[in-house]
Amino acid sequence: MPALSYGIQLPVQSQSTIYAEPWEAAAGPEDLLAVARAADRAGFAYLASCDHVGIPRRLASAMSTVWYDPVATLAFLAAATERVRLLTHVAVTGLRHPLLGAKQYATLDHLSGGRLILGVGAGHVREEFEALGVDFERRGFVLDESIDALRAALGSDEFPEHHGKLYDFEGLGQRPRPAQDRVPVWVGGSSPAAVRRAALKADGWLPQGDPRDRLPAQIARIRRLRQEAGIEGPYVMGAIVEPLYVGTPTWDVGRRTLTGPPDALAESLRAYRAMGVDQIQVRFRSRSRTELTDQIGAFGAEVGVLL
Repeated sequence: MPALSYGIQLPVQSQSTIYAEPWEAAAGPEDLLAVARAADRAGFAYLASCDHVGIPRRLASAMSTVWYDPVATLAFLAAATERVRLLTHVAVTGLRHPLLGAKQYATLDHLSGGRLILGVGAGHVREEFEALGVDFERRGFVLDESIDALRAALGSDEFPEHHGKLYDFEGLGQRPRPAQDRVPVWVGGSSPAAVRRAALKADGWLPQGDPRDRLPAQIARIRRLRQEAGIEGPYVMGAIVEPLYVGTPTWDVGRRTLTGPPDALAESLRAYRAMGVDQIQVRFRSRSRTELTDQIGAFGAEVGVLL
Protein backbone atom coordinates (compact mmCIF):
# COMPACT_ATOMS: atom_id res chain seq x y z
CA MET A 1 0.00 0.00 0.00
CA PRO A 2 1.53 3.38 -1.00
CA ALA A 3 2.45 5.77 1.79
CA LEU A 4 0.20 8.68 2.71
CA SER A 5 1.38 12.02 1.38
CA TYR A 6 0.85 15.09 3.52
CA GLY A 7 0.40 18.78 2.83
CA ILE A 8 -0.30 21.90 4.84
CA GLN A 9 -2.71 24.80 4.69
CA LEU A 10 -0.45 27.80 5.19
CA PRO A 11 -0.84 29.98 8.26
CA VAL A 12 -1.03 33.78 8.05
CA GLN A 13 -2.61 33.88 4.56
CA SER A 14 -6.08 33.18 5.96
CA GLN A 15 -7.05 34.01 9.50
CA SER A 16 -10.49 32.69 10.31
CA THR A 17 -11.03 32.51 14.06
CA ILE A 18 -11.85 28.80 13.60
CA TYR A 19 -8.20 27.90 13.12
CA ALA A 20 -5.82 30.89 13.20
CA GLU A 21 -3.33 31.01 16.07
CA PRO A 22 -2.93 34.31 17.98
CA TRP A 23 0.63 34.88 16.76
CA GLU A 24 -0.53 35.01 13.13
CA ALA A 25 -2.23 38.39 13.60
CA ALA A 26 1.12 40.18 13.63
CA ALA A 27 2.81 37.90 11.11
CA GLY A 28 3.71 38.70 7.52
CA PRO A 29 5.70 37.69 4.43
CA GLU A 30 8.84 36.57 6.28
CA ASP A 31 6.76 34.20 8.40
CA LEU A 32 5.09 32.74 5.33
CA LEU A 33 8.48 32.24 3.72
CA ALA A 34 9.88 30.48 6.78
CA VAL A 35 6.91 28.11 6.98
CA ALA A 36 6.97 27.34 3.26
CA ARG A 37 10.69 26.61 3.30
CA ALA A 38 10.32 24.40 6.37
CA ALA A 39 7.56 22.38 4.67
CA ASP A 40 9.62 22.09 1.50
CA ARG A 41 12.60 20.74 3.45
CA ALA A 42 10.42 18.37 5.49
CA GLY A 43 8.99 16.53 2.50
CA PHE A 44 5.48 18.01 2.51
CA ALA A 45 3.59 17.34 -0.72
CA TYR A 46 2.00 20.78 -1.03
CA LEU A 47 1.41 24.23 0.40
CA ALA A 48 -2.20 25.41 0.25
CA SER A 49 -3.68 28.89 0.09
CA CYS A 50 -7.34 29.93 0.41
CA ASP A 51 -9.45 32.30 -1.68
CA HIS A 52 -11.84 35.11 -0.76
CA VAL A 53 -12.18 38.40 -2.61
CA GLY A 54 -13.87 40.28 0.22
CA ILE A 55 -15.54 39.50 3.53
CA PRO A 56 -18.82 41.24 4.40
CA ARG A 57 -19.14 43.01 7.72
CA ARG A 58 -21.62 40.42 9.00
CA LEU A 59 -18.94 37.72 8.78
CA ALA A 60 -15.79 39.72 9.49
CA SER A 61 -15.68 39.06 13.24
CA ALA A 62 -15.57 35.29 12.66
CA MET A 63 -13.77 35.00 9.34
CA SER A 64 -11.57 38.13 9.64
CA THR A 65 -10.72 40.08 6.50
CA VAL A 66 -7.22 38.59 6.16
CA TRP A 67 -7.33 36.46 3.04
CA TYR A 68 -4.27 36.72 0.81
CA ASP A 69 -4.76 36.23 -2.91
CA PRO A 70 -3.82 32.59 -3.59
CA VAL A 71 -2.12 33.07 -6.96
CA ALA A 72 0.03 35.94 -5.71
CA THR A 73 0.84 34.08 -2.49
CA LEU A 74 1.76 30.80 -4.16
CA ALA A 75 3.83 32.56 -6.82
CA PHE A 76 5.72 34.41 -4.08
CA LEU A 77 6.45 31.12 -2.32
CA ALA A 78 7.27 29.22 -5.52
CA ALA A 79 10.39 31.31 -5.94
CA ALA A 80 11.53 30.46 -2.41
CA THR A 81 10.93 26.68 -2.59
CA GLU A 82 12.20 23.85 -4.77
CA ARG A 83 9.92 20.83 -4.90
CA VAL A 84 6.74 21.32 -2.83
CA ARG A 85 3.56 21.64 -4.89
CA LEU A 86 1.27 24.66 -4.82
CA LEU A 87 -2.43 24.06 -4.10
CA THR A 88 -5.32 26.50 -4.23
CA HIS A 89 -7.57 25.24 -1.46
CA VAL A 90 -9.86 26.27 -2.77
CA ALA A 91 -10.14 28.81 -5.57
CA VAL A 92 -13.68 30.11 -6.02
CA THR A 93 -13.26 29.91 -9.76
CA GLY A 94 -16.77 31.12 -10.55
CA LEU A 95 -15.83 34.62 -9.38
CA ARG A 96 -13.48 35.05 -12.34
CA HIS A 97 -13.83 34.51 -16.06
CA PRO A 98 -12.05 31.24 -16.99
CA LEU A 99 -9.72 32.98 -19.44
CA LEU A 100 -8.59 35.36 -16.71
CA GLY A 101 -8.16 32.48 -14.26
CA ALA A 102 -6.32 30.40 -16.85
CA LYS A 103 -3.87 33.23 -17.54
CA GLN A 104 -3.01 33.38 -13.82
CA TYR A 105 -2.84 29.63 -13.26
CA ALA A 106 -0.87 28.88 -16.41
CA THR A 107 1.66 31.56 -15.53
CA LEU A 108 2.00 30.21 -11.99
CA ASP A 109 2.49 26.67 -13.27
CA HIS A 110 5.02 27.85 -15.85
CA LEU A 111 7.03 29.92 -13.38
CA SER A 112 7.04 27.16 -10.74
CA GLY A 113 8.15 24.42 -13.12
CA GLY A 114 4.84 22.56 -13.10
CA ARG A 115 3.95 22.55 -9.42
CA LEU A 116 0.35 23.83 -9.46
CA ILE A 117 -2.60 21.80 -8.18
CA LEU A 118 -5.82 23.65 -8.94
CA GLY A 119 -8.23 23.12 -6.07
CA VAL A 120 -11.67 24.59 -6.82
CA GLY A 121 -14.91 25.09 -4.93
CA ALA A 122 -18.33 26.67 -5.29
CA GLY A 123 -17.93 29.37 -2.61
CA HIS A 124 -20.31 30.31 0.17
CA VAL A 125 -20.23 34.10 0.70
CA ARG A 126 -23.21 35.62 -1.13
CA GLU A 127 -21.93 39.19 -1.03
CA GLU A 128 -18.77 38.29 -2.96
CA PHE A 129 -20.84 36.94 -5.82
CA GLU A 130 -23.26 39.86 -5.82
CA ALA A 131 -20.46 42.46 -5.83
CA LEU A 132 -18.82 40.74 -8.82
CA GLY A 133 -22.05 40.20 -10.73
CA VAL A 134 -22.12 36.40 -10.45
CA ASP A 135 -25.33 34.50 -9.69
CA PHE A 136 -24.90 33.07 -6.18
CA GLU A 137 -27.89 30.73 -6.46
CA ARG A 138 -26.42 29.10 -9.58
CA ARG A 139 -22.86 28.90 -8.27
CA GLY A 140 -22.77 25.10 -8.62
CA PHE A 141 -23.69 25.35 -12.29
CA VAL A 142 -21.17 28.16 -12.72
CA LEU A 143 -18.44 26.01 -11.15
CA ASP A 144 -19.28 23.02 -13.34
CA GLU A 145 -18.80 25.01 -16.52
CA SER A 146 -15.81 26.87 -15.09
CA ILE A 147 -14.04 23.53 -14.60
CA ASP A 148 -14.71 22.55 -18.21
CA ALA A 149 -13.59 25.93 -19.50
CA LEU A 150 -10.45 25.93 -17.37
CA ARG A 151 -9.58 22.40 -18.54
CA ALA A 152 -9.70 23.70 -22.10
CA ALA A 153 -7.81 26.89 -21.35
CA LEU A 154 -5.08 25.08 -19.39
CA GLY A 155 -4.54 22.41 -22.02
CA SER A 156 -1.81 22.26 -24.64
CA ASP A 157 -3.54 24.45 -27.24
CA GLU A 158 -2.09 27.95 -27.51
CA PHE A 159 -5.50 29.08 -28.78
CA PRO A 160 -7.94 27.31 -26.42
CA GLU A 161 -11.56 26.85 -27.35
CA HIS A 162 -14.69 26.45 -25.22
CA HIS A 163 -18.33 26.87 -26.16
CA GLY A 164 -20.74 26.67 -23.23
CA LYS A 165 -23.86 28.26 -21.84
CA LEU A 166 -21.94 30.78 -19.72
CA TYR A 167 -18.57 31.13 -21.42
CA ASP A 168 -17.69 31.14 -25.09
CA PHE A 169 -14.20 31.72 -26.42
CA GLU A 170 -11.85 30.74 -29.23
CA GLY A 171 -9.06 32.28 -31.28
CA LEU A 172 -7.40 34.04 -28.34
CA GLY A 173 -3.83 32.87 -27.80
CA GLN A 174 -2.43 32.53 -24.30
CA ARG A 175 1.21 31.95 -23.54
CA PRO A 176 3.05 30.87 -21.52
CA ARG A 177 1.36 27.50 -21.41
CA PRO A 178 1.41 25.45 -18.20
CA ALA A 179 4.56 23.42 -17.66
CA GLN A 180 2.42 20.36 -16.91
CA ASP A 181 0.69 18.47 -19.68
CA ARG A 182 -2.37 18.32 -17.44
CA VAL A 183 -2.85 20.57 -14.43
CA PRO A 184 -4.52 18.44 -11.72
CA VAL A 185 -7.94 19.68 -10.64
CA TRP A 186 -9.15 18.78 -7.16
CA VAL A 187 -12.69 19.67 -6.13
CA GLY A 188 -13.39 20.80 -2.59
CA GLY A 189 -16.55 20.34 -0.55
CA SER A 190 -18.53 17.66 1.22
CA SER A 191 -22.13 18.32 0.19
CA PRO A 192 -23.77 15.71 -2.06
CA ALA A 193 -23.39 18.06 -5.04
CA ALA A 194 -19.72 18.72 -4.28
CA VAL A 195 -18.93 15.03 -3.87
CA ARG A 196 -20.65 14.22 -7.16
CA ARG A 197 -18.72 17.04 -8.87
CA ALA A 198 -15.47 15.76 -7.38
CA ALA A 199 -16.19 12.26 -8.67
CA LEU A 200 -17.19 13.19 -12.20
CA LYS A 201 -15.13 16.28 -13.02
CA ALA A 202 -11.95 16.13 -10.94
CA ASP A 203 -8.66 14.36 -10.45
CA GLY A 204 -9.03 14.46 -6.68
CA TRP A 205 -11.30 15.33 -3.76
CA LEU A 206 -10.71 17.84 -0.96
CA PRO A 207 -13.29 17.19 1.78
CA GLN A 208 -14.39 20.07 3.94
CA GLY A 209 -13.77 18.79 7.43
CA ASP A 210 -15.46 15.39 7.25
CA PRO A 211 -14.79 13.51 10.49
CA ARG A 212 -13.26 10.05 10.29
CA ASP A 213 -16.55 8.23 10.62
CA ARG A 214 -17.99 9.99 7.54
CA LEU A 215 -15.08 9.50 5.18
CA PRO A 216 -15.54 5.82 4.21
CA ALA A 217 -19.07 6.40 2.90
CA GLN A 218 -18.00 9.52 0.98
CA ILE A 219 -15.04 7.71 -0.57
CA ALA A 220 -17.23 4.76 -1.51
CA ARG A 221 -19.71 7.11 -3.21
CA ILE A 222 -16.98 8.77 -5.26
CA ARG A 223 -15.67 5.40 -6.41
CA ARG A 224 -19.17 4.21 -7.27
CA LEU A 225 -19.99 7.34 -9.26
CA ARG A 226 -16.76 7.10 -11.21
CA GLN A 227 -17.29 3.43 -11.96
CA GLU A 228 -20.88 4.02 -13.09
CA ALA A 229 -19.69 6.82 -15.39
CA GLY A 230 -16.88 4.67 -16.79
CA ILE A 231 -14.20 7.11 -15.60
CA GLU A 232 -10.76 5.58 -15.17
CA GLY A 233 -7.32 6.87 -14.31
CA PRO A 234 -5.48 8.08 -11.21
CA TYR A 235 -7.49 9.79 -8.49
CA VAL A 236 -6.40 11.42 -5.22
CA MET A 237 -8.62 11.07 -2.15
CA GLY A 238 -7.94 13.69 0.51
CA ALA A 239 -8.73 14.30 4.16
CA ILE A 240 -8.25 17.15 6.60
CA VAL A 241 -7.00 15.58 9.81
CA GLU A 242 -7.39 16.66 13.40
CA PRO A 243 -5.05 19.40 14.72
CA LEU A 244 -1.64 17.93 15.57
CA TYR A 245 1.18 18.45 18.03
CA VAL A 246 4.25 16.25 17.82
CA GLY A 247 5.37 15.32 21.33
CA THR A 248 3.88 16.20 24.69
CA PRO A 249 2.70 19.83 24.81
CA THR A 250 3.29 21.95 27.91
CA TRP A 251 0.28 24.15 27.12
CA ASP A 252 -3.40 23.65 26.35
CA VAL A 253 -3.63 22.57 22.70
CA GLY A 254 -7.32 21.65 22.88
CA ARG A 255 -9.00 18.33 23.45
CA ARG A 256 -9.38 17.49 19.74
CA THR A 257 -5.67 17.81 19.04
CA LEU A 258 -3.74 14.61 18.39
CA THR A 259 -0.59 14.63 20.50
CA GLY A 260 2.08 12.16 21.50
CA PRO A 261 5.25 10.49 20.29
CA PRO A 262 5.82 10.14 16.54
CA ASP A 263 5.00 6.43 16.36
CA ALA A 264 1.64 6.95 18.08
CA LEU A 265 0.73 9.84 15.78
CA ALA A 266 1.74 7.83 12.74
CA GLU A 267 -0.35 4.86 13.84
CA SER A 268 -3.39 7.11 14.26
CA LEU A 269 -2.90 8.78 10.89
CA ARG A 270 -2.37 5.50 9.05
CA ALA A 271 -6.04 4.79 9.74
CA TYR A 272 -6.82 7.32 7.01
CA ARG A 273 -4.87 5.24 4.49
CA ALA A 274 -6.86 2.18 5.49
CA MET A 275 -10.04 4.12 4.59
CA GLY A 276 -8.72 4.79 1.10
CA VAL A 277 -7.26 8.26 1.66
CA ASP A 278 -4.20 9.16 -0.44
CA GLN A 279 -3.20 12.53 1.03
CA ILE A 280 -3.85 14.25 4.34
CA GLN A 281 -3.83 17.95 5.08
CA VAL A 282 -2.32 18.73 8.47
CA ARG A 283 -2.40 21.73 10.77
CA PHE A 284 -0.21 22.11 13.85
CA ARG A 285 -1.02 23.94 17.04
CA SER A 286 1.64 26.56 17.75
CA ARG A 287 2.38 29.71 19.75
CA SER A 288 4.96 31.19 17.40
CA ARG A 289 6.48 30.82 13.97
CA THR A 290 9.45 29.01 15.48
CA GLU A 291 7.24 26.49 17.25
CA LEU A 292 5.35 25.87 14.01
CA THR A 293 8.48 25.35 11.90
CA ASP A 294 9.85 23.05 14.62
CA GLN A 295 6.61 21.04 14.48
CA ILE A 296 6.80 20.85 10.68
CA GLY A 297 10.39 19.62 10.84
CA ALA A 298 9.63 17.05 13.54
CA PHE A 299 6.60 15.76 11.64
CA GLY A 300 8.54 15.30 8.42
CA ALA A 301 11.53 13.63 10.07
CA GLU A 302 9.74 11.47 12.64
CA VAL A 303 6.08 11.00 11.63
CA GLY A 304 5.92 11.36 7.86
CA VAL A 305 8.53 8.67 7.33
CA LEU A 306 6.24 6.21 9.14
CA LEU A 307 3.19 6.89 7.00
